[in-house]
Amino acid sequence: MIDRAPLSDMTCDILVAGTGSAGLTAALAASAQGARVIIAEKAGVIGGTTALSGAAIWVPANHVAEAAGLADSPAEALAYLRAAAPDGWAETEDALWARMAQSAGAMLRFVEAHTPLTFQLTNQADPLAALPGAKPRGRMVSPLPLPRRLARPFTAQLRPPLFPHTYSFQEAMAVDLYHHPVKAAFRHAWPLLYRLATGRRGKGTALVTGLLRGCLDQGCTLLLNAPLDSLTMAQGRVTGAMLIHNGQPLRIVATKGVILASGGFEWDVARRDRHFPGPTALPASPRSNTGDAHRMAEAAGATLAHMDQANFAPAVPTRYEDQAHGLSIYFHQEPNAILVDGSGQRFVDEQCFNLGEQLDRRAPATGALVHDPVWLISDAVLWKRAPVLRFYARRYGKNWLKQAPTLPALARIIGLPEAPLEATVTRYNGFAASGRDADFGRAATGPVGMAPISRGPFVALPFTRAFMSTKGGPRTDATGRVLRPDGSSIPGLFCAGVAMANPIGTRAVGAGTTIGPNMLWGYVCGLTATDHDWSSDEAAPC
Repeated sequence: MIDRAPLSDMTCDILVAGTGSAGLTAALAASAQGARVIIAEKAGVIGGTTALSGAAIWVPANHVAEAAGLADSPAEALAYLRAAAPDGWAETEDALWARMAQSAGAMLRFVEAHTPLTFQLTNQADPLAALPGAKPRGRMVSPLPLPRRLARPFTAQLRPPLFPHTYSFQEAMAVDLYHHPVKAAFRHAWPLLYRLATGRRGKGTALVTGLLRGCLDQGCTLLLNAPLDSLTMAQGRVTGAMLIHNGQPLRIVATKGVILASGGFEWDVARRDRHFPGPTALPASPRSNTGDAHRMAEAAGATLAHMDQANFAPAVPTRYEDQAHGLSIYFHQEPNAILVDGSGQRFVDEQCFNLGEQLDRRAPATGALVHDPVWLISDAVLWKRAPVLRFYARRYGKNWLKQAPTLPALARIIGLPEAPLEATVTRYNGFAASGRDADFGRAATGPVGMAPISRGPFVALPFTRAFMSTKGGPRTDATGRVLRPDGSSIPGLFCAGVAMANPIGTRAVGAGTTIGPNMLWGYVCGLTATDHDWSSDEAAPC
């Protein structure tokens, strides 16, 4: 806590903490309603975890799908959300799901109207296809590339990605960049050269650039190197915050309130270990995600929820900002790769969509991880199939990668029982030959399929839980207001994105159900904080 008087004051209507997709969308929505908005970013760069992402965005009932002739409705989206949710969540989350289903399309249309962003459909289906309300296409969008210069005067402060964002999300999927990086570069040489020459980038860089441009055009003030230290309150209402801006104390008075959108708590080791016991890999998010919103909201009297929920993704070792870091790559999606736990046996369909939920499965009595450790097992063919994985494994992961000429020798190196591991691989090879996974129903055909693991040297890679973001935090109502334990709201305090108790937890409903809901809740908070009357909107579907 700051223990001396501030050197200066600033006044605004709304203070937004964070420059990820939630924070920038909140600032955009509030400023478009005429509010004076200050955006405070803890780091010296802009974009949070969004800037590192592929910018896949799950938005049901959106105008891009409608223009493509794809039918969808808020009622169908709500049915899908309800059917996909874990048991018991409806009691606390149903009103929030209804708000998401009703307002997601309006959010995307608003963002496209108030920024230079143009969104395009991807070819991805809702992954839980058997559930009511699922759609084969239309709910997944991603932005087209934008020139980075649109972020002026903050172009140099855009957070650099871990992996180049020269391609759009759609292009990267179409050319299979992960498996064929050189071939893809030659095939798209002229567009890539044009983008390199003009500074155009796709994915998370494009999304942050476009949202930031919209905020600046609306008159928002952006402060970098400005972490919030504490919230200020008067008569039970949040009235602003104390910051440290470029090392100096700063008090900001926010007449309408504060929107917390400062990311997860995965880099707060003590809090993370309390809610996620057991081993975790290096997170793939910025190190500034240290749970500032959680700490300040608690101090203001908020109740926290879903603190055991997170967006887990496979990650390979890399370096970022000159420190060891995780890079999210779905390197397990190979036909000649399986996952085994400490017993040496498979425990899951490796291609299941919500794999993170299985990795984080815990024993009810103790809370300990059920599958620990987890290893990816493959063979020499893996390196031919996955050149990007080969690059990161050999450049950054010399102690991460394990190899041996035989499976028993590999088992000894990684501490697994020899006979069960060998039997597991033999059984899987039989499934690959027959085209039927009798244990977990893994698809034998399609983009991944199954292939034998039979050519030495055999390979083992640790498959420890890696965070893209935690998804628990201050509980909010369906308008983004932060709640106390008794269910009453804290006047002047709002929360969005992965900083909030997210109504979609570890069990995702689509590839973009982090950024899509983040933007939606930023939009909702921005409107609520500017006194939008949600009761006047079209009734949420039942």
